[in-house]
Amino acid sequence: MAKVFPEESNQITKAALPRRLVAMLYDTLICAALMLATTGVYMAVSSSIIGTEKYEKMVEAGATSNDPLLSSILFIVLYGFFGYFWTRTGQTLGMQVWHLRIQNENSVSISWLQALLRYIMAIISLLCFGLGFLWMLVDKKGMTWHDRFSESVVVRIPKKKRE
Repeated sequence: MAKVFPEESNQITKAALPRRLVAMLYDTLICAALMLATTGVYMAVSSSIIGTEKYEKMVEAGATSNDPLLSSILFIVLYGFFGYFWTRTGQTLGMQVWHLRIQNENSVSISWLQALLRYIMAIISLLCFGLGFLWMLVDKKGMTWHDRFSESVVVRIPKKKRE
């Protein structure tokens, strides 16, 4: 079910590129830890199925690098991470620190399909040396490729007042 975010529209502004990049750096550190843990579990399971000695020989020979199953699992795990936060609160942990949120134009949380489209297009943007991110500097609405493709926006939200 879509969540409506409570802030007044006059309190919300589009997020600037530097703030988005720093939040992305925070999330990259979390994703790296998540990928390491996932890879460790995958290797432990693989070696127990194949046998430790045989698996070690495969690793030494380079037969396990570019493993399509591991790549697929990592893709799904990272999509799960981003999708969970984007659809639930509109904010990953890095975005929370920098007061950013992903939402639809009408201040409603994005769907899992929008999260998937956004995730795939962000990967493509990165593979194009960040061109999809830099696109917001020339775009009339200040949107990246993945903003446009997923029909969502990243906004800066006001800090919550302490009581």
